[in-house]
Amino acid sequence: MIPRYTRPEMGRIWSDENKFGKWLEVELAAADALAEAGIVPQEAARALRERARVDVGRILELEEQVRHDVIAFTMAVGETIGDPSIARWLHYGLTSNDVVDTAQALLIRDASRRIEEGLARLGEVLERRAWEFKDTPEIGRTHGVHAEPITFGLKLANWYDTNRRNQERFRRAARELEVGKIAGAVGNAAHLGPEIEQNICRRLGLQAAPVSSQVIERDRHAHYVGVLATVAAELERFALEIRQLQRTEVREAEEPFGGQQRGSSAMPHKRNPVGCEQICGLARVVRANAQASLENIALWHERDISHSSVERVILPDSTILTDYMLARMTNIISKMRVFPERMRRNLESTHGLVFSGQLLQDLVEAGAPRDDAYKWVQQNAMAAWETEGDFRALVSSDEHIGKFLGKEGIERVFDLKRQLRYVDAIFERVFGKKN
Repeated sequence: MIPRYTRPEMGRIWSDENKFGKWLEVELAAADALAEAGIVPQEAARALRERARVDVGRILELEEQVRHDVIAFTMAVGETIGDPSIARWLHYGLTSNDVVDTAQALLIRDASRRIEEGLARLGEVLERRAWEFKDTPEIGRTHGVHAEPITFGLKLANWYDTNRRNQERFRRAARELEVGKIAGAVGNAAHLGPEIEQNICRRLGLQAAPVSSQVIERDRHAHYVGVLATVAAELERFALEIRQLQRTEVREAEEPFGGQQRGSSAMPHKRNPVGCEQICGLARVVRANAQASLENIALWHERDISHSSVERVILPDSTILTDYMLARMTNIISKMRVFPERMRRNLESTHGLVFSGQLLQDLVEAGAPRDDAYKWVQQNAMAAWETEGDFRALVSSDEHIGKFLGKEGIERVFDLKRQLRYVDAIFERVFGKKN
């Protein structure tokens, strides 16, 4: 059973309420670490944790006045604390991006966990359907033209292996962003020191960045969004293939079509691959965000804010879109209709032309000069192509070919099972031995 995608689950991660909540987590972790170090009074740290609250409306109201989000945040939280003698320890020794960048790592960690779950679910569906169609013959295509036989399961095994690599590279990219920084306005840790920085990050389940400026360096974020773009591009690859297979003249597979769904306001017969088309379109947005993320790497000296406004768009959008695309593609592949008989008809539609490569190889192996063998095969292939004739019949009557292969040799050329004899071995490499 594939869980239905609900956007609010990922959307809530990037909500103002959750963002400011993460800011407060960082502030309270800092107060606790400073209390442990004897810098902040223990009773003040306890009171901060008991009283401090986030009021999104009040924060936004104050931000309209002071034009600084973190200052508005500390003012609004300070109001909920009430006692100025306690509130004065909020944000002690911190600069804005000690809070913002460290909290952002917490947000990205939560978003990444959801994406990792989506990648895992997609892998499960791809594996199941690959085995389902392991032995279903299909024509392989290069340049959109019939090439040599494959199986539909082999195509899905290819997708599974791609998704597995995406899981591995995304996991690495996400872990690289599980870092915080409490190193002050220029990264010299002058106010609190490296040990307290490590203590605060440890309390939040993060590593402290070994060195930073006022911000965590943006190569980490660029790599992360770049991997999201790679995931999106691979989902587009899957979606594009399904779109091609759903074309009327191909019709080897199609995305699910609901009982009450309608494909066209004017043409009632239409069953359009709209889900796959949406995935192809949204992949462009995630790729564009990767470019913006790369441009965020270069900042003036120890920091400017040219990256900040960009990240408020591209980090939520890229994770939300990737999460959506994964859920949508998982549902499409899980419920995708497959037409093995149509695959077989398409495979046989060129009357054996797709075995020309095997014929060439067998002729060379039998002793024919390669250039001569190529000419003999091509002449018959082009004749069959132009007339839509029977390639196998033409080959069987060719004296040059018959001289080297004979009737049994030609019969062996056109053996479909021979073409697919290594599918089991490939599946074992991809999935391991099936129990």
